[in-house]
Amino acid sequence: MQSLRISEQRPVVVIGAGIAGLVAAFELSCCGVPVLVVETADRPGGKMRRTLVGTRPFDAGPTVLTMRWVFDELFADAGLSFAQHVPTQPAAILARHAWPDGSRLDLHADSAHSADAIAHFAGAEEGRRFLRFCAEARATYRALEHDFIRGQRPSMPGLVGRIGRRRPADLLAIRPFENLWQALGRHFHDARLRQLFGRYATYCGSSPFDAPATLMLVAHVEQEGVWLLEPGLFRLAEVLEQLARERGARFRYGAQALAIGTDAHGVASVALAGGEVLGAGAVIVNADAAALAQGRLGPAAAAAAAGAQDRPRSLSAMTWLVDAPTRGFELLRHNVFFSSDYRAEFDALFGARTLPQRPTIYVCAQDRSADAAPAAAAGDGGPERLLCLINAPADGDRADARHYSGAQERVFETLARFGLQVDRAHGVLQETTPEHFARRYPGNGGALYGPASHGWRASFQRPGAATRVPGLYLAGGTVHPGPGVPMAALSGRLAVQQLLADR
Repeated sequence: MQSLRISEQRPVVVIGAGIAGLVAAFELSCCGVPVLVVETADRPGGKMRRTLVGTRPFDAGPTVLTMRWVFDELFADAGLSFAQHVPTQPAAILARHAWPDGSRLDLHADSAHSADAIAHFAGAEEGRRFLRFCAEARATYRALEHDFIRGQRPSMPGLVGRIGRRRPADLLAIRPFENLWQALGRHFHDARLRQLFGRYATYCGSSPFDAPATLMLVAHVEQEGVWLLEPGLFRLAEVLEQLARERGARFRYGAQALAIGTDAHGVASVALAGGEVLGAGAVIVNADAAALAQGRLGPAAAAAAAGAQDRPRSLSAMTWLVDAPTRGFELLRHNVFFSSDYRAEFDALFGARTLPQRPTIYVCAQDRSADAAPAAAAGDGGPERLLCLINAPADGDRADARHYSGAQERVFETLARFGLQVDRAHGVLQETTPEHFARRYPGNGGALYGPASHGWRASFQRPGAATRVPGLYLAGGTVHPGPGVPMAALSGRLAVQQLLADR
């Protein structure tokens, strides 16, 4: 057991105020542990960030919340109600999907409604296949929730052994050696449906042609509830920071951590830019593990994350935040405009490592309502807030800026062909490229999800919370259990659990 030296003079220092760091700080403060959060940016949230375009705030990162039970449990363990502190709205329609041939499909939170919509879209048998797909997704999720998602970093043999001893039938649900595209081919005959559900791989920055079939569990996660927050998901970060402060946690923004210092007993300090050195009884690092492995927080941290920089990078993105009038295509909150050739798209992203000429485009209409009806404010001819996103290779640390030229025009011309006219001439627009993400989140070229989840080994190669350095713990979307708001939040909880056990 580690001997941690935590006191007011040597608190737990959390490096990074992303969702994992905020959850860790909140939980430690609820346990009465002195905690200090240092963050380079000027506000909490990390990738779950709030950005002003003109005078209006945008969600510039994640736009929905799933697995709300993670936060319900976090707040309940602190004697609080998540619903009271963070009001959420369930989305009746998960997303509107459109294809170049003019076809459209709305996917509903209720699987029976989705099955009816799919039957109308692609035939009755495809609707029945969808329900069988949902049953397999549910079985996959249930097989993995306790032993993988909630657990400290597992190994493949250990996971198989635990599941096999208690629930041998669940071993069939995991399907680690089948890729997602192959699994979807078993379920759906319509290529458009394979494309729709193959998009789940991009939720962790990966290709459906290389990611494991276990990612079909996303279908079950979405059917368990997709939640919207007003004025945006960044509100969750603000609430967690406020509650942690009320319980004694301290926050320092504009404070860049440069190195983690150690002594004979383990972690001893954190050096900041400008020369200040903070005493630390333990450190939780909420940053990309690849950045640690590169030595960006000193040699001790580099040794603790050895090998993380050698993993293939996940996807980055190009985004456009637009506050402008729209007309034509009837938007819902979440909209996906698919390319005509999905394999060519991922060959470009992961093979040639270039922007696809015909990318799939995600549009989050942030002024649209959470239910099936368009919000009144979004249909009156006035400006509305759009987040437009395409996947991009994580080459922001080595790509020439000209690599991104022309992408904006291609994207909005493509949207126009789908019928969505965005009046950029009478609006405000902000563009973000992999180069911007690489500067904001250094160490990975702008990869937004850490390493790519390609192959069955990928999920077991992410580092866990514990490291070989006494008093040093890892959290965030690049460590176990993986990327995404709820998974990163779980990593913060796992780091705290390990720290308290060592203490």
